[in-house]
Amino acid sequence: MANDSIYEVTLKDMNDQDTSLAAYKGKAVLVVNVASKCGYTKQYAGLEALYRKYREQGLVVLGFPCNQFGGQEPGTNEEIQAFCSTTFNVTFPLFDKIDVNGADRAPLYDLLAGDGSPFPGDIKWNFTKFLVGKDGTILHRFESKVAPESPEMVAAIESALAAQ
Repeated sequence: MANDSIYEVTLKDMNDQDTSLAAYKGKAVLVVNVASKCGYTKQYAGLEALYRKYREQGLVVLGFPCNQFGGQEPGTNEEIQAFCSTTFNVTFPLFDKIDVNGADRAPLYDLLAGDGSPFPGDIKWNFTKFLVGKDGTILHRFESKVAPESPEMVAAIESALAAQ
């Protein structure tokens, strides 16, 4: 993967407008497939806490709603945004609902989990987390059970933020 390619993938924001991750170049990025009706949904609170704690140091958390696991994200973008805001006070960016596996897998997830990734393989469930370094390198993959505030995730984020 070329260092810049993650920043060049075309995405849709929550308002269905084309965008990319170019604005996050030079930041550590935590990409998470999220869902509102999942046993791990409470991780929104931990993700928001990470974002608030480390954003001034260059961390951004990006949420990508996905309905591929047990139909746990059935809402519209507006409903998802309202739920995240009112239930967990989420202020980190959320994007359009996507598929993370299968024939309609979003190009971002082809990069994160496809054959060319250092962490290839289908996404197993909601709240799988990918940490991308400031240079666009995929540094870590954390499965759903790894809480945002876990020592291993905090250490990985602090290491990514300390890297030049």
